[in-house]
Amino acid sequence: MTRFLTAPLALAALTYLGACALPPEGVEAPQLAGFDAAVASIGCDLVSESDYIPVELQTGLTRAQVQETAAYKLAQGQGVSLSNGGFRSTVGACAPAEPAPAAEAATAA
Repeated sequence: MTRFLTAPLALAALTYLGACALPPEGVEAPQLAGFDAAVASIGCDLVSESDYIPVELQTGLTRAQVQETAAYKLAQGQGVSLSNGGFRSTVGACAPAEPAPAAEAATAA
């Protein structure tokens, strides 16, 4: 039983390390852009089954490809890991909002 649990964890670690240079195998540039839009459509966080299914359906990617793409986005600085083990996109519609200039001036005074 532990063999079945260890293999996916090892694969995920290798995928993360390999993601530094190239996108996941079988994932093209349009699918990477589609991933960003799909993750934005579910609120920017990819955590549970209810998050994965819509992303899979919108992108046409498998669960493994969605996970590998999230690891790739992390390696590219386009997302962050959440404390619950999930992924939060930080690009496109999910990019953190910049503080308004008036708010910055008010706090400086």
